Amino acid sequence: MVGDRLSEVFDLVEVRGLLSGGLAVRGPWVSRAGIDHPLKFFAMLRGRARLVTDGVHGMIELEPGDVAVLNNRSWLEVEGGTGDGPRREVTPAADFPAADFIRADGGTDVLVGGHVDLNPTGRALLLQALPPVAHVRASAAAAGNLRGTLHRLFDEVTGDRMGSAFAIRQYGQLLVLEVLRAYVGQTELPPGWLRALTDERLRPALGLMHAEPGKRWGLEDLARAAAMSRTSFAERFRATAGVPPLTYLNRWRMLLAQRALRDGDARVGSLAFDLGYASESAFSTAFKREVGESPLRYRRRVRDEDSGARLEHTRRWSAAAGPAAPPTAAPSG
Repeated sequence: MVGDRLSEVFDLVEVRGLLSGGLAVRGPWVSRAGIDHPLKFFAMLRGRARLVTDGVHGMIELEPGDVAVLNNRSWLEVEGGTGDGPRREVTPAADFPAADFIRADGGTDVLVGGHVDLNPTGRALLLQALPPVAHVRASAAAAGNLRGTLHRLFDEVTGDRMGSAFAIRQYGQLLVLEVLRAYVGQTELPPGWLRALTDERLRPALGLMHAEPGKRWGLEDLARAAAMSRTSFAERFRATAGVPPLTYLNRWRMLLAQRALRDGDARVGSLAFDLGYASESAFSTAFKREVGESPLRYRRRVRDEDSGARLEHTRRWSAAAGPAAPPTAAPSG
C-alpha cells in the first residue's frame, strides 16, 4: 500500500533527476558554489568530504556512497582530501570528463552532483516532505538500491552510448525514488504527506481517499476505517500529515485535477463531477483558491510552458549533437 501510494504521487509530480557536474581530485580541496535549483543532490562515489550549507548547524560528513539532498538552500561548501599542502579550490566539471572519473584510483575523491527537475506540484510536495538537508547514509540497510542506481546513472552519463538520454531520465527518476525510500527507512520524518503514507494507523483512511477521491468522505467514515474515534483520528492525522484529513483530501483532489488538465482534454464540468464537487463553479473556486488561477488558465499556461520546454530541449540537443555525421560514419551514441 505504501509503495502504491508513493507511485501515485510520483505519477503526479513528474520527477526527474539530472546529473550536472562532478569532480575527481587528489589532495586537500574545497568547492564553493551558489545553488540555483530548489532540490540539489550530491553523491560521494569515492573518498570522504564535509558539506556545509545555509540554515544547517555544523558539517555533514559524507562517506563513500552517501547522498545528500539539499532542500531550498542558497549556497554550499564541500571540502575533502588528505595530505600536506594548501587546500586548493576546485570547480566541478559541467561536461563530465569521463576519463578522469573512470581512471580515478583509491586516493582520489570522486563527487557528483545534480538537481531534481519537478513540475510545480512536485516542488510543493517534495520541498514540504524533506528537511533542509536529507542525508542518506550508504550504511543504511535501505541504501543498497540507491548505490546501484547512482552507479548506473553515472555509467550512462559517462558512457556516451546510444539511448543514453532516455536512460538518464529513467535512472534520474529512480534515483529520487530510492533517496526517498532510504530516507524514510533511517530517520524520523517531519509532518507531511510522506510521513502520512508510512503511518500504519492512517493507512486504511488514506487508502479510501486515494481510491475514491470523488466520494463525499466525512470525518466519521475515515475514522471508522482507521478504527479510531473521530477526535483521536483527527488529532493523529493532523500531527502526522500536517493538515486536517479533509484538507488533505481536497489537496489530493487538486493534484489529480492538475494532472488531468495538464495531460488530458476533459471538460472542467466533467472533472468537477469526477472529483466530487457539486458544480463546475464550486470546483473552479476551490481550484483557484488552491492553485492561484482558474482551471482553464492553468491548462493553457502549463501547455504553453511544456511546448516551450520541449523546443528548448530540442534546440540544446541539436546544438550538442553538432553537424550530422556522414552516412558511413559510426554512430556516436
